[in-house]
Amino acid sequence: MKLNKKTALIGVIIACLLIYLFVPTVNAGINRAVRVLTSEGIDGIAAYIRSFGVYAVIVSFLLMVLQSIISPIPAFFITLANSAIFGWVNGAILSWSSAMAGAALCFFISRVLGRDVAEKFTGKGMLETVDKFFEDYGKYAILIARLLPFMSFDLVSYAAGLTGMSFLSFFVATGVGQLPATIVYSYVGGTLTGGAQKLMMGLLILFALSIAIFVGKKVYNDRRGKKAE
Repeated sequence: MKLNKKTALIGVIIACLLIYLFVPTVNAGINRAVRVLTSEGIDGIAAYIRSFGVYAVIVSFLLMVLQSIISPIPAFFITLANSAIFGWVNGAILSWSSAMAGAALCFFISRVLGRDVAEKFTGKGMLETVDKFFEDYGKYAILIARLLPFMSFDLVSYAAGLTGMSFLSFFVATGVGQLPATIVYSYVGGTLTGGAQKLMMGLLILFALSIAIFVGKKVYNDRRGKKAE
């Protein structure tokens, strides 16, 4: 069964690669999307999504999945762009559902194809930095990744697929962990503008860093407690 899954996934990846290489419109479209994600800010991403008119929702969904695969591009800018285009409620729903799809895809890529393939998407060094930490404190890793807006949660998704964690556990933890941050960031992006938005973003980042420090301290204390035992 595992072999069949692996063969099927490899087949899909090869098919997508061939389409990318030999269909000029697809090649140009993906290259443009990557440029937008990597070199333009929130306004640029929002303008790009809007340019597709009635297909904007589909394009936004695919962009989120694309950024999931090409770790460590952050999803934060897409979330803010979605809220600016579709309103914070609809934007939050779109961002959350598409991020879940991307996280699931990353999980299955590493679970089915293994570490070597996952390292191609993330980089060997980056993946190694979360290995031991994730094995011991998976729930903390997910919490930190979702609270910090500029941290790539996709890296954690790839790492999760290499552990013994079941997909259901990963999916539930991911959904619950990312929902509050998605709602807050969507609200900020969709209802505030100018200086108020920047001020709120600064406060949110400060709050996120405070939570991360608190969780990191707890993780450190737990490790010390285990060593003492």
